[in-house]
Amino acid sequence: MARLYANENFPLPVVETLRRLGHDVLAIQNTGRAEQTMPDAEVLAEASGDQRAVLTLNRKHFVRLHNERLQHAGIIACRFDADLER
Repeated sequence: MARLYANENFPLPVVETLRRLGHDVLAIQNTGRAEQTMPDAEVLAEASGDQRAVLTLNRKHFVRLHNERLQHAGIIACRFDADLER
């Protein structure tokens, strides 16, 4: 299963569903770093240091970071869908 790191804007109900499906998902809210306005580059570095791919809705910034820094464990940039089960 995947090792994932959900940034602050990623929906917690989706994190919980992924966990139920057997994925190892760490949400930033579980790290004590929530609501600290952590820069995206720092989120990516922290996730990569733990060999986790970032889960984010912030496509624009993380695609830019990918293009600037190819060394990371992965980025899954999603689009928001109000139907969280889908």
